[in-house]
Amino acid sequence: MGRGKISIERIDNLTSRQVTFTKRRKGLFKKAKELSILCDADVGVIILSSTGKVYEFASNCMQSLLERYYKANEDNQVLNPTSEAQLWKVEAESLRQQLEDLRINSRRLLGEDLSELSIEHLETLEAQLEMGAKAIRTRKEDILKAKIHDLNKTEILVHQENMELHKTISLMRQEMAELHKKVSGGTGKDDQEGGAGGGASSSTSAYDNYDPIELNLSLLKKSD
Repeated sequence: MGRGKISIERIDNLTSRQVTFTKRRKGLFKKAKELSILCDADVGVIILSSTGKVYEFASNCMQSLLERYYKANEDNQVLNPTSEAQLWKVEAESLRQQLEDLRINSRRLLGEDLSELSIEHLETLEAQLEMGAKAIRTRKEDILKAKIHDLNKTEILVHQENMELHKTISLMRQEMAELHKKVSGGTGKDDQEGGAGGGASSSTSAYDNYDPIELNLSLLKKSD
C-alpha cells in the first residue's frame, strides 16, 4: 500500500515542522549534489530557516558561484534590448527636462517670466545676478590690468629704441663733422670750403634739431 498524498501547506505543529525541514533540507542538498555530478553543472543552494539560520550547499566555492551569477545577471540586463531601450528613454527624458530648466532659468536671468516667482525665488535670482556681475567685473579688471602691463612693457621697449636711435644719430653727427673737416682741409679754397662747410653745416644742423621721442603711456594707469 503506497503513501497517501501529502498536502503542501504550512505545518502548524512546531516539532513536525522542524523534523520536516531537516529531512527536506538534506534531501534537497542530496539532489543538488547529484545534479552537479550527473550533469557536470555548478550548483549552489542557500536556505534560510524560520529562525534565521543559514544553510548552504555549493558544488564549488559559493563566493565564486555568486560572483558568476551577479555577472551573468548584469550581462543579461545589458544585452536585453527592452531594458536598454527603456534606459535610453529615461535618459532622454531627463536630458529634455534639464534643457527646459536651463531655458526657463535663462529667460528669468533676462528678466522674463517672473510673474510666477515667489519673493524667495526672486531673491535667489537677484543673488545669482549679483554674483554673475561681480565675476564679470573681476574678469574685466583682470583683462584691463593685463593690457596696461603690456602697454608699459611696450613703452619701455619704445623708449629703449628711442635712445638707441639718438645714439646712432649722434654718431652720424660725429662722422659728418669729421668728413667735413677732411673735405675742408683737402681743397684749400675758401669758397669751396665755404660751400662744403655750408652743406655740412646744413646737414649737421638737421641732425642737431633731432630730439629723442618721449612717450607717456603711463597716463593709461591714471585713466584706468
